[in-house]
Amino acid sequence: MPTTDVSPAALAAAVLDRADRLAACSEEPGRLTRRFAPPALAAAGDLVLGWMGDAGMTARRDAIGNVVGRWEPPGGAAASTLLLGSHLDTVRDAGRYDGMLGVLVALACVERLRDAPFAVEVFGFADEEGVRYGTAYLGSSVVAGTFDRDALGRRDADGVAMADAIAAFGGDPAALDGARRDREDLLGYVEVHIEQGPVLEAEDLPVGVVTGIAGQNRAEVTFAGVPGHAGTVPMALRRDALVAAAELVTAVEARATDGLVATVGELRVEPGASNVIPARARLSVDVRHLDDAAREAAVADLRERARAIASSRGLDVAWTAVQATGAVACSPALMTELEAAVADAGARVVRLPSGAGHDAAVMSNLGDIAMLFVRCAGGISHNPAEAVTAQDVAVAIDVTSRVLDRLGR
Repeated sequence: MPTTDVSPAALAAAVLDRADRLAACSEEPGRLTRRFAPPALAAAGDLVLGWMGDAGMTARRDAIGNVVGRWEPPGGAAASTLLLGSHLDTVRDAGRYDGMLGVLVALACVERLRDAPFAVEVFGFADEEGVRYGTAYLGSSVVAGTFDRDALGRRDADGVAMADAIAAFGGDPAALDGARRDREDLLGYVEVHIEQGPVLEAEDLPVGVVTGIAGQNRAEVTFAGVPGHAGTVPMALRRDALVAAAELVTAVEARATDGLVATVGELRVEPGASNVIPARARLSVDVRHLDDAAREAAVADLRERARAIASSRGLDVAWTAVQATGAVACSPALMTELEAAVADAGARVVRLPSGAGHDAAVMSNLGDIAMLFVRCAGGISHNPAEAVTAQDVAVAIDVTSRVLDRLGR
């Protein structure tokens, strides 16, 4: 057997303690917010680098600030490598397990390893959520070789260009292309993640095997009208950007049918005064579906709807595509290994799709991927109430360790 006799239960307790310590690394007092590249993310990465070193791994940061640890089997360099991991950034006012649990479970599995015929690399990606620059998967896209260098010119809400943020974080914008992971020695990528949904809790199961990840489009839509006095401009003569934005929000909700989900999560209004007719309204549009054709059709419909709304109200509109990620199927071979490991651990096997995006979707550009979902209380995520149990985390560690064992054999 390639693992030590350290119990999954003992390691699960350590995982939860480490999650608490990571949650203390925040940009905001009183709540967990950790965007791409601020000091809070650097502090979280320093903790993970220390734990990787304690586990006997060679640990480093790459050109964009991803934390990377590599474990080599005793006796020399391995000819093949299995990748594990997830992300270390968060949404605003976040829970402490989305992303971090996958990094910490991967680390716990390495701490159990005694021997294996392959190396293991653990990634703590620096950006998956896309909160700071509006485009997700910055960390994994560098590793997978899909990073869009045009994104380096994007600016955050404070006007800081992404290239400058990377440099201030200790990274190297000029070296991003060279940070791509060579695929030749890879066995695949396996990611553990909280489910972020209620299925496993309803099924009374600790873990589930993911079948695929929904495709996703993100866009920024800007309506531009004419400001005016709220008391003197007749309603019929107004060119109100916010009313147009509200009409599009309703259209986005109405378009979400037959497995498609669509969300407006951000809305900014200028000039933002109670007695001034809004001159400009910017909103985000997020569209997801497991079927790429259905998703792309919905995006096209909503873009045309935005144009029609603007035309009817005498406004200008700009639709800017921010991100487009196709749906990804998990590897049947790795899914089989995960299912066998779940059964060996004494749990009933259930398959379920992921409506949320994950780094695994981007890492599929390098090779086979698989994901294991862990039950979360109430299906709640992106929320401070996010919660998992030590028992379920122990099962996740046990299952992932068994996958390493099965791949080793």
